[in-house]
Amino acid sequence: MAAQVGTTSHPPVRRRVLVVEDDADSREMLRMLLEMEGHDVQEAEDGPGALAAVAAMGPDVALIDVGLPGLDGHEVARRLRAECTDPAILLVALTGYAAPEDRERSRAAGFDVHLTKPITPEKLDEILRMLRAPRPLA
Repeated sequence: MAAQVGTTSHPPVRRRVLVVEDDADSREMLRMLLEMEGHDVQEAEDGPGALAAVAAMGPDVALIDVGLPGLDGHEVARRLRAECTDPAILLVALTGYAAPEDRERSRAAGFDVHLTKPITPEKLDEILRMLRAPRPLA
């Protein structure tokens, strides 16, 4: 993402992003990439933490690892779609699986996007640009 700064005709828009990943190194890498682009980033390492973070921060986008222990990413997405007061939140499944049935399972759980790991900075930037008008950051 950093290589793209200043190369587009549209200035970057600051977003609220929740990164839900049980692997600390992956979570840190995503957080750093997003913060380098000026986004407000919060982290959670498990499903219950993700649900609490969404309620607390009201993210524009949640990047959720599907393979979380206990409450997996699919269940997190289902609960967010059922209980979240903001239907505009973009839910992105992060997974190592890319078969059509994996993509369908993500869609059925309520994810908007299914991303196969590893995630490139360019793909992350593309996802963030999918969001509609920005909401003001508190």
